[in-house]
Amino acid sequence: MSDTLQYPTLRKLSGGVQNSLMEGPVKHTMTQSTDPTKPTEDFLQAATTLGIVFEPTDLDQLARFLALLLDANTRTNLTAITDPAEAWTRHILDALTLLPMLADLPDAARIIDIGSGGGLPAIPLTIVCPHLRFTLLEATGKKVTFLRETIAALGLSNAEVIQGRAEQAGQDRGTRNPDGSRTDGLRESFDVVTARAVGRLAVVAELTIPLAKPTGLVLLIKGQKADEELAEAAKALEILGASHAGTVETPTGRIVALEKNCLTPRTYPRRDGEPKRVPLGVPKKA
Repeated sequence: MSDTLQYPTLRKLSGGVQNSLMEGPVKHTMTQSTDPTKPTEDFLQAATTLGIVFEPTDLDQLARFLALLLDANTRTNLTAITDPAEAWTRHILDALTLLPMLADLPDAARIIDIGSGGGLPAIPLTIVCPHLRFTLLEATGKKVTFLRETIAALGLSNAEVIQGRAEQAGQDRGTRNPDGSRTDGLRESFDVVTARAVGRLAVVAELTIPLAKPTGLVLLIKGQKADEELAEAAKALEILGASHAGTVETPTGRIVALEKNCLTPRTYPRRDGEPKRVPLGVPKKA
């Protein structure tokens, strides 16, 4: 696969999301909302360009989420973006740029978002992909409370929140059964792992890859330094049994896609904080 992936358009249908080559403009179905964070024209135009078609309730749900996020942000530090119009692009649209890479997942496929914070990208994706199952992993108690209250307020039955660190989750092998098999573990049990603004790729790779199933995907929302970070993380990817599947240019940044090729060595992820203190495979600076 080439280093730069073609960014496909897609059509969201009642049965889920699937790739589609589209001709002409996309019509948006939406109900009028009195919420001050209702979708901006810039957001709707960008979504149209990406080929996204919303279900009738999606936009109101996304607006409700954004209202809850910005309100909670006045009490808990969840986002530096406080302007609703800006948030529609830099938060909601940014999250939805992952949709094409989730298009071929079967119903009930499992996705885990690492360091969910204010619920991005996980909650917007949970809203528009009710056929998928989302787990939001967050270590900070106040943020966990916000995530759980928001999921309950929005009535999202396809999401759960787990409080904990990625290092611990990646070593959670579950309960050992009499036959030697294990159940209920988080390690190597997800079809897709996502992360946004968690850290440099060499660090994030160790926190995310152990949670993906072999042949699963890790999707990392990154900025313009993605190529630099990929070069730095080359050794880490080799050690963790993953490879760079491609990089997708999006209207809001870049998405780095990693494919897991085999089981992760048992020693990874390392102890809490170790991946950040000593990034895997990165030579120490003199």
